[in-house]
Amino acid sequence: MTKIKRINDDLIGALRGLLGDRVSASEAVREQHGHDESYHEGHAPDLVVFPETAEEVSEVVKLCAARDVPVIPFGTGTALEGGVAALHGGVCIDLMRMNEIVRVNTEDMDVTVQPGVTRKQLNQHLRDTGLFFPIDPGADASLGGMTATRASGTNAVRYGTMRENVLSLSVVLADGRIIRTSRRARKSAAGYDLTRLFVGSEGTLGVITEITLRLQGIPEAVTTAVCTFEGVEPAIDTVIATIQSGIPVARVEFLDAVQMQALADYSDLDYPIGPTLIFEFHGTENGIAEQVEMVKAIAGDFGAPEFHWVDKPEERSHLWQARHDSYYACLALRPGAKGQATDVCVPISRLAECIQETRKDIDESGILAPIVGHVGDGNFHVVLLIDMDDKDEIARCKAFNERLVMRALAMEGTCTGEHGVGYGKIDFLTAEHGEAVSVMRALKMALDPKNIMNPGKIIRV
Repeated sequence: MTKIKRINDDLIGALRGLLGDRVSASEAVREQHGHDESYHEGHAPDLVVFPETAEEVSEVVKLCAARDVPVIPFGTGTALEGGVAALHGGVCIDLMRMNEIVRVNTEDMDVTVQPGVTRKQLNQHLRDTGLFFPIDPGADASLGGMTATRASGTNAVRYGTMRENVLSLSVVLADGRIIRTSRRARKSAAGYDLTRLFVGSEGTLGVITEITLRLQGIPEAVTTAVCTFEGVEPAIDTVIATIQSGIPVARVEFLDAVQMQALADYSDLDYPIGPTLIFEFHGTENGIAEQVEMVKAIAGDFGAPEFHWVDKPEERSHLWQARHDSYYACLALRPGAKGQATDVCVPISRLAECIQETRKDIDESGILAPIVGHVGDGNFHVVLLIDMDDKDEIARCKAFNERLVMRALAMEGTCTGEHGVGYGKIDFLTAEHGEAVSVMRALKMALDPKNIMNPGKIIRV
């Protein structure tokens, strides 16, 4: 792919004058910063810089903008759609040294952090406050990256996604200006909602340098249950009935039989192998007891034989860690294969139909592909295990993924519930949004007329 403009000695000298030895042209460092955890081909940047303040980020962007050099923000590198690949070369801005928890406002239940703070780091810091940050995508991702990709995860059914939990941002724009998108107030009708514009922008509009997040109170009690069903449809029907009944479950995860076998082998889970739901309930002891009885009754109506209770904290931790390690468990099913994690989301009323059609499509395509999902909000993932040396298999997997996305769109769903677009799903955006993509492109060009901010991601310019 042709690069927009190569790095020259003038820019290298200017960056080293600004950051000293926090500028790297090492091949190993560049390669590390050119790919995420997905199967998508990596593209190394020409330089990697490690700023420690928003002002340094601003100066880096100004230096790059003056020379039309691309800028690619980088966090932990755990994304799944090629969002950090330097498709046109340029300067990668590694934000992980900006990892300060700036301020915890206990009374207001919010916190301000720099983008390199990870979710586990934040919750460890909050452990004595009675508060926690609930968004849990599985990986210990940076909060800047989670904001940029509009991440969600297992707790979204109760606590929402990053979209609902980001109150305010500080952002460095493509010309180096630093803006604050809003104040800490929980509501405002003052002007355009710039916060939501940058949440999910994947570094294409600016570099996020500070985030104010909504916090939640740590629940008095937590109970987890595992429930195995005879088939996919009764499991998903149980989820639909639970949500429609208004029962405030904190998490409800679906794992098909293939995924459960993978977890049994990889994480030593001892549960029946079959379509499975994992429920978690947060609240008071009495409130949880009431919720549990209601969900047990619903599951019983759909043929679930029993709940397996996971009450001890260490057992619960092991179960959820196994769930979070499901991608690696999938890879272990076929050593040497690459994993392509799909990410469609549909209205929950169409979820059972979509998963059943998808499972049939997988079987008919002769692909090894477990299914796992955050089914409380209609989001599920198929992990395609691909031999990257087999061109026929690559083609079959590509065709399957296209059918899956178009199936979800036909059911009024989306091509990505939480992974983002990157460059891996850029071709599906027009199918999903139609003429609205031209509006997105106009916004991109208004804020980044030189197209230096993570070019080649989300939309083509």
